[in-house]
Amino acid sequence: MEEKDLLVTLIDDETGDEVDFDLLLTFAYEGKRYAALEPVTTARNVEEGEVVLLEIVKENGAETYRSIDNEILLDEVFREFQELFDEEDGEEEDE
Repeated sequence: MEEKDLLVTLIDDETGDEVDFDLLLTFAYEGKRYAALEPVTTARNVEEGEVVLLEIVKENGAETYRSIDNEILLDEVFREFQELFDEEDGEEEDE
């Protein structure tokens, strides 16, 4: 698991609007990498406090983000994120 303190700007495919996200962490699950993002600006279809999970894919030497369309996989990735995030949160409280 990697914790990042980065701002990520993504383009909404439907509207073309830029949306800024805080990159909460990246992590591996089942041999793939995922990013947990929290919107900084208003994002369509994302409620305040929600986390967006995307698969990190390398294309042409650059990392891009891809939505997770399989609901079962999304649930599994979310559970993994929750476990890792809770572990990280617990470590911060111990410091």
